[in-house]
Amino acid sequence: MAVRGGRRAAGLTAAAAAAARLAAAVLPLVALGAGVGAAVAGGGGAIAGAAIAGAAVAAVVLAGVGTYCDRLALSAMAARPVSEVEHPELYRLVRELTKGGRLPVPRLFLSPAEQPNSFAVGRNPRTAAICCTEGLLASLDEAELRGVLGHELAHVSGPDILPATMSAGLATVITFPAGLRVVGVPLMLVLGPVAALVIRLSVARRREYRADAAGALLAGDPVALAAALRKIEAGVTELALAPDARLSSMAHLMIASPFHPEGFARLFVTQPPTGERLRRLEALAGYRR
Repeated sequence: MAVRGGRRAAGLTAAAAAAARLAAAVLPLVALGAGVGAAVAGGGGAIAGAAIAGAAVAAVVLAGVGTYCDRLALSAMAARPVSEVEHPELYRLVRELTKGGRLPVPRLFLSPAEQPNSFAVGRNPRTAAICCTEGLLASLDEAELRGVLGHELAHVSGPDILPATMSAGLATVITFPAGLRVVGVPLMLVLGPVAALVIRLSVARRREYRADAAGALLAGDPVALAAALRKIEAGVTELALAPDARLSSMAHLMIASPFHPEGFARLFVTQPPTGERLRRLEALAGYRR
């Protein structure tokens, strides 16, 4: 299994449980608003009351997403905090890179996924977290891992980490009903494109080109990052994850799409072609094809 079932099925995390409670509260609140409006001003009042209640729910959803968006993304990959005692070399690399980039040291997480991949989440550099998979740490050498961490820190320091993380949270809330076993597949066919649209409106493919270039310069080795991307692409092809509702909502955060780029999963692919990323990194290193 790419993500070990026991860890990932450990149930709804506090963040996901909060999203569930929020979703369950929507219909009663809207119905209450419509009922109050109807009592005050008839049919027109019912519409106005429902609209006001809907706006209130939307505000609460946005506030909840802002609070829990990073946790939702991390829980989708069953990620856990990793200590410096457990992975001193990982912390050493991150500290060196953050010192060079004049950034706070982010929180570090580890996912049990065998697929090599990584992502960064957060509202700003001070709340940021970087997650690596066990597959990534097992497959990359130090220079390649340094390049990947530089890429993720480039996201942290750039202007795109907030919209990318918020869109992941919103997409998770939108697709949450599709996670129910009884009606999951039909609902995903309806809600999936809506979530994908939210992501595509928030995330541009050029963010990965930007992070590649800035991360390679921060790490000091564009060729090492290119080599890492080749290994990651091969690992993703061999160990592609199933595009369920939760993973689909945060796949755009990852350095490479964790799915086979076919069928329904194509809606959620925002990463540019690996070949073009490699070409740009090699050009940055002075290579010519």
